[in-house]
Amino acid sequence: MPKIIFINRFFFPDHSATSQLLSDLAFDIVGISPDILVVTSRQRYDDPESRLERAETINGVKVRRIWTTTFGRGRLLGRVVDYLTFYTSAFWVLLLVVERNDIVVAKTDPPLISVIAAVVVRLRRARLVNWVQDIFPEVASALGVGGIGIFLRVLRGLRNYSLRRAEKNVVLGARMAEKVIEQGIEENSVEIIHNWADGECIKSLPADENPLRAAWGLSHKFVVGYSGNMGRAHDFETIVEAAKLLKGETNIFFLFVGDGARREWLQGRVRELGLNRVMFKPYQARDQLSQSLGVADVHLISLYPQLEGYIVPSKFYGIAAAGRASIFIGDINGEVPEILKLGKCGKAFALGQAQALADYIKELSHDRTTTSETGANARILFEEKFDKGKALAAWHTVLQL
Repeated sequence: MPKIIFINRFFFPDHSATSQLLSDLAFDIVGISPDILVVTSRQRYDDPESRLERAETINGVKVRRIWTTTFGRGRLLGRVVDYLTFYTSAFWVLLLVVERNDIVVAKTDPPLISVIAAVVVRLRRARLVNWVQDIFPEVASALGVGGIGIFLRVLRGLRNYSLRRAEKNVVLGARMAEKVIEQGIEENSVEIIHNWADGECIKSLPADENPLRAAWGLSHKFVVGYSGNMGRAHDFETIVEAAKLLKGETNIFFLFVGDGARREWLQGRVRELGLNRVMFKPYQARDQLSQSLGVADVHLISLYPQLEGYIVPSKFYGIAAAGRASIFIGDINGEVPEILKLGKCGKAFALGQAQALADYIKELSHDRTTTSETGANARILFEEKFDKGKALAAWHTVLQL
């Protein structure tokens, strides 16, 4: 039986979204296809100085952690060097371990790792599956990353080479599928498999039964949450302006759980405006997600409109599993707003609609019945379409298990 080799910058016990998804899939299929290898770094997403074991076996999955520099996400140049060293180490390791007919599954962290995988797959006559979490270099270009413009055509050409070489390109939604097909990639090679959450791990927990809510001093408050990556792709200006407009609503608290490139800006802006009912907490352990996601009565999701189709915010799935409603800020005709409309489990606002957002939050805070019903709708939709088992079954088909 051929090996299945996954490549991604992070893996268990790291708790970043890409790591959790990959860990779920690898641990699931090891019982069916026992020769599973993950090629990854020794770092954790939120701790670049960490050094995980170079090689180990976790729940039957062999893990090979390669050498990279550890500059972290603070500076662009340092991040580029981290990527380049990952590419170099990954190329040589893949060249050593990949054999004929093996399946190499390349995620998109670091960007363009699929290009390295495609070269090795061709040399070794193996098979390539791309697991596209975001579409680079378009994401970097849309965010105005310095210097990317002059390399855009070359980077896009390299990326498209890897997409054409793949037997399957797994994307996260219909908009992303359209973006890939627009690049001239064969439609029958594009497969939509949504990201997921674990409905057994994340349960809908009533607020008055949530010990974390009490521990954080939020009992009897209406809590507006944001959980996950506070990155460059996400709009926080509209959220902060809404919080400013709600400054006089003493029962409404904003809770940010997680980290990312914009957390420092966000904390600074909150201090500048004197918003004293805003709380920041670090990432919570995965086995605490029912509690941490359940602290909020309603959750915020944001994505800059120019990134629609290039990124699909995956935090929705955990929010829905926790039985909470979502408020989306971005393209009101985008992928997530369509899901919210379908499931009657939230509402969407355009960037800059801070007053409308504040009014809606205030309305929900005074109507707990509607808030609870909308959250219950989210859990129903999650169980119908987005639970882990459904996505893993689709992956079994892609990997021909």
